[in-house]
Amino acid sequence: MYRKLTRKLNEWSEEKKPKPLLITGARQVGKTYIIEEFCKNHFEDFFSINLERQEGYSSVFDDSLEPSDILRKLSMLSGRSISPDTVIFIDEIQQSERAVTALKYFYEDDSCYHVIGAGSLLGVKLNRFNSSFPVGKVDIINMFPMDFEEFLIACGEETMKDGIMEAYTAKKSLPLGIHDKAVSLYTDYLFTGGMPESVADYISKNKNISSLDSRILDNLKTAYLADMTKYTYSAAEAVKITEIYNSIPRQLARENPKFKYSDIRQYANKRDFMTALDWLVSSGMVYKVRNLEAPLCPLGAYEAETGEKIYLSDVGLLMHISGMNYKDMLVSAHNIYKGAVTENYVVEQLSAKGLHLYYYKPSESMEIDLVLEINDEIIPVEIKSGRHKRSTSLKNYINKYAPQYAVRISELNFGFSDGIFSVPLYAVWCI
Repeated sequence: MYRKLTRKLNEWSEEKKPKPLLITGARQVGKTYIIEEFCKNHFEDFFSINLERQEGYSSVFDDSLEPSDILRKLSMLSGRSISPDTVIFIDEIQQSERAVTALKYFYEDDSCYHVIGAGSLLGVKLNRFNSSFPVGKVDIINMFPMDFEEFLIACGEETMKDGIMEAYTAKKSLPLGIHDKAVSLYTDYLFTGGMPESVADYISKNKNISSLDSRILDNLKTAYLADMTKYTYSAAEAVKITEIYNSIPRQLARENPKFKYSDIRQYANKRDFMTALDWLVSSGMVYKVRNLEAPLCPLGAYEAETGEKIYLSDVGLLMHISGMNYKDMLVSAHNIYKGAVTENYVVEQLSAKGLHLYYYKPSESMEIDLVLEINDEIIPVEIKSGRHKRSTSLKNYINKYAPQYAVRISELNFGFSDGIFSVPLYAVWCI
């Protein structure tokens, strides 16, 4: 299945002096598959190792970190010739900090090496690196679950994808039949999520959502919970990480989904749980939407110290854990948790584009769901789970701050009026 990471890998492969790549992302988003397929198809000689499954290979990095020494030892261990022209992929590289440090020497060497490292908890390990990290000597790329654009391509709906982008660019409505089909595909995506295995299962079942194998998401949750014992400071921290993760679906069910440490367990507080939350964010298992003190450029300078919202990295997993049924997300459905799922979906789509996400709630009478900074413009975004048009908070914001335009994301078709750009939920990836 097509993944946008391929574009970046293409650019990297054509560089005369490429920096080693570190690909981070949650478990089962497709890192290993995409990297291996790309290298096999674009390079004549490719060598791959997994430091978790092939423990002996970690010892290669124990002594000299000179690239020539590493290649010689890899050749001896693997029983095959590995030269400077060989593309090297080190999977689960976080198992060896010295392997990460070695990337610096691959880049500084006169030879033009192509080296990639990846790992399911690489983000956590990099955040807690104890050795000499190769600052400025590597490029770090985050990989996410499949967004809705990638889902459409996987489903053979490239013409639909192109039509959605054209309508977005022109700010013109799609014909009703096409709009309804896009909404239906969007609803299917909520149920499958963006994990490649789940999407592949959906396609193999002729896109029959009722036949989706629920064990895929069951196994994913189990794997995530197992990962929460790794790269922690203590067993107590692992417990806290698990408690936070398990609390997120019910925290999102509240009318005000601002993350509350007190909802994790009785007497829980930020001081005791902040490090555990940082672990989850670094792992890619959750996304954080930060609170703003003021919607001004640059947004990062006006980030509040408290008041973040936390969402799961995959909307399909959220649907599965919370026990939502397909009919609960239909246009005609009205339930509180539909709003939570919708918000999680939007956050997931925009996070995959590398945007830093914020929200703004200056008073009880005004709350802007998301505030984006795009091309030095501050764009307020309102998220609606249904077809309701009334937007008091957004109008009050427009009257006070006069943004170039505002965005309303809902099940409605494309449109533009009174400075508000209506973007259908199936087109969030276009923003």
